[in-house]
Amino acid sequence: MTVLLVLVGGAIGAPLRYLIDRVVQDRRDSLFPWGTFVVNLIGCLVLGALSGAGSALSSPLFLLLGTGFCGALTTYSTFSYETVRLAERAAYFYAAMNVVVSVSAGLIATVSTYALVHALVG
Repeated sequence: MTVLLVLVGGAIGAPLRYLIDRVVQDRRDSLFPWGTFVVNLIGCLVLGALSGAGSALSSPLFLLLGTGFCGALTTYSTFSYETVRLAERAAYFYAAMNVVVSVSAGLIATVSTYALVHALVG
């Protein structure tokens, strides 16, 4: 049952990741990988909220949404690849900003939604 929940969550998160990435990136005329940034930020917000819910959230639901959905929605490998590609193109400012902004925003999003949901469910 555990594997099935993760599989279903991943089957929803992976195509959604692709679609969000394309919609966002197609609307931006910039070297910065906005699509990947947005999906990773959404994933951090969702996972922070799920974690903040703690024991109020059932384990199967966390497996479905946290492990499956967020795991497939977010992408550390694409973030890393896009950072390397920016550096290869000598877009060092964008490469550095991708790392700094993505990591900072992800941590802020996760911590703030965790704290908010934890305080509400508390």
